[in-house]
Amino acid sequence: MTEQKLRKAVFRIPAISYLAIVFLMVCLIPVSFNGVPGLWALYVVPLVLIVFVARTRTIATPQGLDIRTLFGHRDVPWEALKGLAITRRSKVRAVLTDDSQLPLPTVRTRHIPVLSLVSDGRVADPTGLTDELTKKSPAEATGDSPEETA
Repeated sequence: MTEQKLRKAVFRIPAISYLAIVFLMVCLIPVSFNGVPGLWALYVVPLVLIVFVARTRTIATPQGLDIRTLFGHRDVPWEALKGLAITRRSKVRAVLTDDSQLPLPTVRTRHIPVLSLVSDGRVADPTGLTDELTKKSPAEATGDSPEETA
């Protein structure tokens, strides 16, 4: 298997977020079990937050983007991507060929070089950090290994 097929980037909410949710659950103990019936239902909020943290992510592979949200899932091939748009809050949106925009959860502007690297240059890197990595040497373009050409 070549290195190209193994490239994959996963952008997700950090796992330390679970600690904050556990803290919220501990803080709900005095409120929920204070003798008022039905307040234990407040524990639905932390459970939804756990599912949100576990599920929300953007996965970039050489084939395209796999976008998962709390209630949905969408696969976007690189060919359907026109470019990327950046919001004022440094969030990244995928601009599709029909000019519609699709938010990429947990992807920020600092992740664009990684997206460029995984997409093999289909997504341009404005920083120029991956220019040398995405360019192919003449030996790679012909399929010859450096040992065979020497």
